[in-house]
Amino acid sequence: MCRLLGYVSDRPRAVADLLGEDGVESFTSLTAVHADGWGMAWRDEDAEATRTATSPRTAATDDEYQRLVRQPLAAAGLVHLRWATGGLPVRPENTHPFFEDGYAFAHNGHVSPISRIEALLTRESRSALIGDTDSERYFRFVLQCMREDDNEVGGFTRALGTMIQRFPHSSLNALMLTPERMYAIHINSKADSPLRALRELFDDEDDIPDRHTDEYFAMDYRVTDDSIQIVSSGLDEPGWDPVPADTAVMIDLGTREVTRLDPIISMAD
Repeated sequence: MCRLLGYVSDRPRAVADLLGEDGVESFTSLTAVHADGWGMAWRDEDAEATRTATSPRTAATDDEYQRLVRQPLAAAGLVHLRWATGGLPVRPENTHPFFEDGYAFAHNGHVSPISRIEALLTRESRSALIGDTDSERYFRFVLQCMREDDNEVGGFTRALGTMIQRFPHSSLNALMLTPERMYAIHINSKADSPLRALRELFDDEDDIPDRHTDEYFAMDYRVTDDSIQIVSSGLDEPGWDPVPADTAVMIDLGTREVTRLDPIISMAD
C-alpha cells in the first residue's frame, strides 16, 4: 500500500513548485504510514531518457529525496511512498517505481495471490523479476502485453482488462511513465481498505492521515494552465477534484491531452 503523485507540465518543474512548499511537506508527512522507501521517475527530454531514483529509506529523513523534490527535473514525472504490507521485505529490489527500457511503474495496492499474477508471465518476463512484490509482477505483465501486441496503448489496455478480470477485489491503482505518455489507473472499488493495519500503527485513530480510514484508495487531480497533477488521498488541501471511480486514462506528455481508456471493452473485442 502506498502513496502516488504524478504530473505532466509544459516545462521542467520541481515537485515543490507544483505542490508548493506546504503541499510537498504535507505529502512527505504521509511517511507517518508510508515509511518503507520512496522512489521517483522523470522524463529527461534533453537526454531522451527516463531517469529514476529509489531508496528503501523513509523519505522524511532522506536528504536525496528532499533534494530531488526541490529540483526541476523534468516536465513529467512521478513520486512513490511505500508502505510494505503483506509481510513483503523492505529492500531496494522491492522499492517502486520499477523500471525497464524507459518504462517506470508505481503501484498502490495489494494484488493476491502473487503466484496467480506470476502465472500470467512468460518465462522471459519471470526471468526479469528482481524482487518479491506483487507490484513488480503487475508491471512485468503490463510490459509483456505491450511487447506482445507491439502496441503500447493496446497492450496496456489489454493487460489492465486482464488484471480487472483476474483480480476484481484488488486495488490496481498505479502510475506508469513511458517515453510519450503518463498512464493513471484508479481501479479499486471492490478493494478493502487496510483499516485494521492503519489502526495498529496509531494509538489514536484521529492521528491517522486525512482520508486514510474511509478513502484510502481515492485519487484526486487538478488541471492548471500549465500542468496536470494526480495524487493519492491524504493531501488535505483545496483545489483538487476526485478522480472518477474505476477509470484509467493516458496523458500525452507533449500536448497534455487526456484520453480515457476502457479495458473492459477491449477484452470484449
